[in-house]
Amino acid sequence: MTTAGPDGPRDETGRSAETRRPALLWIVIVLLAAEFALVAATAVFLLVELLVARPDSYPSAVAIFVLTLLATAWLGSIVLGTLRGRAWIRGAAIVWQVLQFAVGIGSLQGVFADPLIGLALTVPAVAVVILLLVPSVVAATSARDQEPHVY
Repeated sequence: MTTAGPDGPRDETGRSAETRRPALLWIVIVLLAAEFALVAATAVFLLVELLVARPDSYPSAVAIFVLTLLATAWLGSIVLGTLRGRAWIRGAAIVWQVLQFAVGIGSLQGVFADPLIGLALTVPAVAVVILLLVPSVVAATSARDQEPHVY
């Protein structure tokens, strides 16, 4: 059931037609949230390994753990920005997908090639980039801050 409001027609939840997220945006959100969850789980695994096992090089192990934490924070902010419909997420998400795609391609070749891991990384990366360029997703992620930041 729709009702008329000052901003146009509204659905049962009271949201206007302009504020509803398109289905393709929900797919992007789910894929990005899954990537976030996997990177966060990797960070937890690396922390446990750092505390339990003896690495060959502590500085390298700590550096990889810190980089994984930074990637987790980056992806978390992208997911939140996507939920808020912010315009900056498209560039940030595409950069992440390019990096993920590069790792996936690397996983498909070489001595330690694992096609399953390579496909699990490349397929979602390509899907998210394509979905981020769909006009309905671009329109839903075009919100910008109203006030400029003064530094």
